[in-house]
Amino acid sequence: MIRGNQSVLSKIYAFCDFVVIQIAFLAAYWLKFKSGWIESEGTLSFQTYLLWSLIYGFLCIAFGFFTGFYTPKRKKRFAYEAYKIIQIQVISFLALLSFLFIFKEVHISREMLAMYLVTSIAFLGFYRYYIKIWLKKLREKGFNKQFVLILGAGSLGRKFYANLQKYPELGFEVVGFLDDFLQTHEDNALNYKPILGTIDELEDKLNNLPIDEVIIALPLAAHDKYGKIISTCEKAGVRTMIIPDFFDYLPARPNFDNFAGIPLINVRDIPLDDLTNRILKRSFDIVFSLAAIMITLPVMLLIAVGIKLTSPGPVIFKQERVGLNRRTFPMYKFRTMKVMDEKDSDTQWTTENDPRRTAFGAFLRRTSLDELPQFFNVLVGHMSVVGPRPERPYFVEQFKEEVPKYMVKHHIRPGITGWAQSNGLRGDTSIEDRINHDIFYIENWTFLFDIKIIYKTIWNGFVNKNAY
Repeated sequence: MIRGNQSVLSKIYAFCDFVVIQIAFLAAYWLKFKSGWIESEGTLSFQTYLLWSLIYGFLCIAFGFFTGFYTPKRKKRFAYEAYKIIQIQVISFLALLSFLFIFKEVHISREMLAMYLVTSIAFLGFYRYYIKIWLKKLREKGFNKQFVLILGAGSLGRKFYANLQKYPELGFEVVGFLDDFLQTHEDNALNYKPILGTIDELEDKLNNLPIDEVIIALPLAAHDKYGKIISTCEKAGVRTMIIPDFFDYLPARPNFDNFAGIPLINVRDIPLDDLTNRILKRSFDIVFSLAAIMITLPVMLLIAVGIKLTSPGPVIFKQERVGLNRRTFPMYKFRTMKVMDEKDSDTQWTTENDPRRTAFGAFLRRTSLDELPQFFNVLVGHMSVVGPRPERPYFVEQFKEEVPKYMVKHHIRPGITGWAQSNGLRGDTSIEDRINHDIFYIENWTFLFDIKIIYKTIWNGFVNKNAY
């Protein structure tokens, strides 16, 4: 019954999206050809544009089902829906352009297509947001609620209950707890729902109470009860979810893999483990680094001359850093300090007003121009344009003992800029904060996230008060 309802809901959402896309087409067509606001000479009929609009709509719906966008999940936030709308629309739009090229539809208005894409994203976003707000208000008034029974009134079950109270818009209401040992809550500061009985009374509660989901929040020692609990829930047609007793060790969005026919929990799900994502990111790195090198080549030549004229020594400073899979590589920078022993440069932090800096070097560091040679590191594959900043082996050995999860950053290529750096975490700032930002980036990578970081880095400027 539940799956049937979900299937119907998916089809309703898909149909409504298709209708909204066609409304967006009519709006874009009117703006371009009928409003008189834009100069235009229509060479194709309305019927031709409508045909391609219908094809575009079907492409959007097909990609939506393929990417799981139409799988009903009330846990989804609007930010996720907005991201998926943009992703599906852009992919479908590129597919539409391919069809137009194949069928040699060269006279179609490019302005009209651009307006169609923008209006389609805007209309879908507005309509989905309105639906989200409407459903939230209904749930707050008691409609469309999902009733939850929590098995286990210990710390795990109470923590889940406390977290659930922070999201009333999701429409979940806990009817109570079942627990074999605790019959009262130790701390009632959060007004916990009552303990209704023991685990053995589960079947009776499912038959007599309006329960939609059962949350198993039992300790690992009670794993032998799971089989009977799940069988009882499935017999009653109630969904079952398990909170692992070791969830503190898992990422925000754990992933299940299948190895040798056995389901495994992937403790660190990394989008860039996917071959398609790696190819996309690497292709972008090559194109972007080549463009950056060609654009900044005159600047790099002037910097090289400036270094030579202001201090003796080489133009390029090469330093060992730790990168992908803990492998070391030589990272290139313009030399900003006086020539010194390699051991000293590898084991000392740069400080404010550092006497080792040259006058010209201080300017390069402050403006981040000393980082330009790293685009050659990107080109050869040592680094990426966006990623966690690489560190020297001496400090990596130190931080991995002092900073929790520090070594997770080496699961992907290091970058010239990153989520931490674009948020001002450079130079003399908290290592823990940087790592938290790096891990968030690693677990939530998307191509659009990279673009956002690059844009944010440029927008905030390259000058940083913490860059000594």
